[in-house]
Amino acid sequence: MSEIIMEKKDKIGFVTLNRPEQWNTFNVPLARQLNDCLNQMDLDDEIRVIIIKANGKNFSTGIDLNEFSGKTHEEYRKMIKIMDEHNHTISKMKKPVIAEVQGYALANGAGLAFACDMAVAGESARFGTTAINVGLICLGPALPLSKLVGRKKVLEMVLTGEIISSQEAYQLGLVNKVVPDGKLEEETINLAQLLASKSPLALQAGKQGIYAMQDIPYHQAADYMSEIFASLASTEDAQEGIKAFKEKRSPKFKG
Repeated sequence: MSEIIMEKKDKIGFVTLNRPEQWNTFNVPLARQLNDCLNQMDLDDEIRVIIIKANGKNFSTGIDLNEFSGKTHEEYRKMIKIMDEHNHTISKMKKPVIAEVQGYALANGAGLAFACDMAVAGESARFGTTAINVGLICLGPALPLSKLVGRKKVLEMVLTGEIISSQEAYQLGLVNKVVPDGKLEEETINLAQLLASKSPLALQAGKQGIYAMQDIPYHQAADYMSEIFASLASTEDAQEGIKAFKEKRSPKFKG
């Protein structure tokens, strides 16, 4: 059985974590397949938005504890790098990635949801950076978390390992919306379809710019945003969007 299921429909790519009996915990094959699928979808011109979801009752409860046995320091280093690779992959992708979160999203599972560009959670979803409860620590998940909330909250979540509700996650800015459990898939697809209706080049420019501005000084960021915007303005998609607006019709973006 594949650890990851990859599908596409109506310009949306679906990446499904597929270890439901193990609560979709990360093992090395799942982590590798996840990144391979995301990179493959980013190169697929038929896909404009990607949804990461999970089979079973839970999104993911972190790294499979069976991975923490009998390894040398160097072996752990290589293994953890693979487990955290999605932090690099998602941020570098051209296309928006949405997490569809049900049940528990804990430790590396929470980190995956935090690393996604957007997230939709069911009402009963729960989030936690819980590795400290087994003598480990959620430093990989702390990276995207630290881009979303302040240092004191990051320290509280990582050092206590307490689990928070989907509503608190929403209030903290960790998810974009909380929806009834029965409408989770529908609402996530609605968001993906809305994004897929936009210019792919504009989406790419927006994602690239917003990630970059968090990591460079203010005035350098201002100049870089202007450069990205100028590059976008000269594309066929931008001209088509403006023309369609003036002509009161739907734009036909090529990407």
